[in-house]
Amino acid sequence: MAKIANPRQKNGMKIIVTSVMVADQAKALKFYTKGLGFAKKTDLPAGKYRWLTVVSPGASDGVELVLEPAARKETRTYQKAFFKMGIPATVFGVDDIAKELNAV
Repeated sequence: MAKIANPRQKNGMKIIVTSVMVADQAKALKFYTKGLGFAKKTDLPAGKYRWLTVVSPGASDGVELVLEPAARKETRTYQKAFFKMGIPATVFGVDDIAKELNAV
């Protein structure tokens, strides 16, 4: 993948939190931590749900992925439409997919 030059990179804008919609936060946490190897960073009550984030292993100060509850009808409609069109909302990458698959 090509590296994008950014003259403001040193002090520029960066992504610190992004969300992925999940049907069940507890199941999603288990999948992202036990299945994919992410590490839980934040788990706080947020009304009926939780502010629940995971980070890449070894990157506790990296981008946090919020396991956002897909409780609203609009969220489910959005997810279904993107799935039908084949458009990913989030893309993960690894150096060695075979190694990762064997680890699961």
